[in-house]
Amino acid sequence: MSERPRAGLRAHLSDVVALDRSSPVPLYFQVAQAIQAAIEAGRLPPGSRLDNEIQLADDLGLSRPTMRRAMEYLVGKGLIIRRRGIGTTIVQPKVRRPLQLSSLYDDLTTGGQEPTTRVLSLDVVPAPPEVAEALAVPPGSPVHRLVRLRGAGDNPIARMTNHLPTTLPGLGPGELAVADLEATGLYRLLRSAGVHLHAADQTIGARKATAEEARVLAEPRGAALLTMQRVAFDDTGRVVEYGSHVYAASRYTFSLSMLSG
Repeated sequence: MSERPRAGLRAHLSDVVALDRSSPVPLYFQVAQAIQAAIEAGRLPPGSRLDNEIQLADDLGLSRPTMRRAMEYLVGKGLIIRRRGIGTTIVQPKVRRPLQLSSLYDDLTTGGQEPTTRVLSLDVVPAPPEVAEALAVPPGSPVHRLVRLRGAGDNPIARMTNHLPTTLPGLGPGELAVADLEATGLYRLLRSAGVHLHAADQTIGARKATAEEARVLAEPRGAALLTMQRVAFDDTGRVVEYGSHVYAASRYTFSLSMLSG
C-alpha cells in the first residue's frame, strides 16, 4: 500500500488513479472521479500539491487536453485550486448538500462523513413575531429555541437556530435534552417522537458573517456565508419547525437538480 502523502508535499496520481481504457466512461472523468475519491477518503489530504498538467498527463499516459479537462472538473467541484507560481493544490472538500427535505446530520452521515454537534443554547422562549408567524402560533406562545454548531469531524460547517412548538408529541417543555441533540440529528428526534415530516418551504441566500458567526465557524470576520430559512410541515399540514441557518461558504454548497417541463 502506498504511503499517504503529507500536506504540502507532492502527490503522485499513479498511486490513486487506475484507468480502464476499455471502459465507455471518458478518461478525463475516470481521472477526476479517482482523484475526488482519494481526496474525500483522505489519501490526498489538503495541502498536497500536484505536478503540472504536462507532467501529470505524461505520468498517466494521457493527452494534455484530457488531463486539463479532468483538472477543470475538479476546480469546478472546489477540490483543487490552481495559482500562478504555486501550482495545483488539494483543498478541503466542501460538503455538498442536495436541496431536499433532509437534515444536515443525515446528509453528512449519508455522505460518509462524521457529523459533530455542539449545543450552544437550548431553552423555551416566548415566540417573537417572525417565529410566531412561521410556526402559525400566537405571538408570545412558548416555543423551543435551540442553537447548535454542526460540523464534519473537526471542521465547523453551520450555526443552526431552530424553533419548534412545545405542543409536539414527546417534545413538550423540558423534554428536549442537550445530550440527545448532540448525539443525533433534530429530524431523527422528531421522527422517533412520531412526527412524520412531509414538506418544507425553503429560502436560500447569502451574506457576510458577523463577528460571532465568524468566531464559531472558524472563518474570517466578514467571510461569505450561505443562509437558509426553512419552515417544515408534517403529513397533517402542521408546522413542526422553523429553522434559520448559516453555513461557511468555504466548506459548504447546496445543489439543485432540475428537469425540463
